[in-house]
Amino acid sequence: MRHLKRTAKLGRTSEHRNAMLVNLVSSLIKHKRVTTTLAKAKAARSVAEKMVTLGKQGTLHARRLAAARLRYQGRSLDQTKEERKKWRKNEDVVHILFDQIAPVFKDRKGGYTRIVKLGERRGDVAKMAILEWVETPAAETAPAEPPAAEGEKK
Repeated sequence: MRHLKRTAKLGRTSEHRNAMLVNLVSSLIKHKRVTTTLAKAKAARSVAEKMVTLGKQGTLHARRLAAARLRYQGRSLDQTKEERKKWRKNEDVVHILFDQIAPVFKDRKGGYTRIVKLGERRGDVAKMAILEWVETPAAETAPAEPPAAEGEKK
């Protein structure tokens, strides 16, 4: 019987499962949306929401807890200043979480992610889903360049 057993095993050992969920949540933080199986999306949802809760606290302790949970790998020491800035903006999941994603959800008490069911994967008929943030961060919603007026064509 599985009474009081809440963890979905996903056919993996605990270390493999935790590493997979960390990678999935890191991809969600970087790309704002991830396509995966429904079972993995449901398992990753709780990890992602806990990370946003830490991000909303904004303390140094919360930042360190998030870095430990996401198995944060620091920057390389042989990078130039410009490369470090670019890496921090695009690849540093802890920085993205605390500075871009968490401020969007400061007034929301929970439910930061959404699971959109797709269909079945063709190869093995696995149920697929999209895991995404409910509200998109401001950096992503910035409008592109306005289209040129018709009279300004070359």
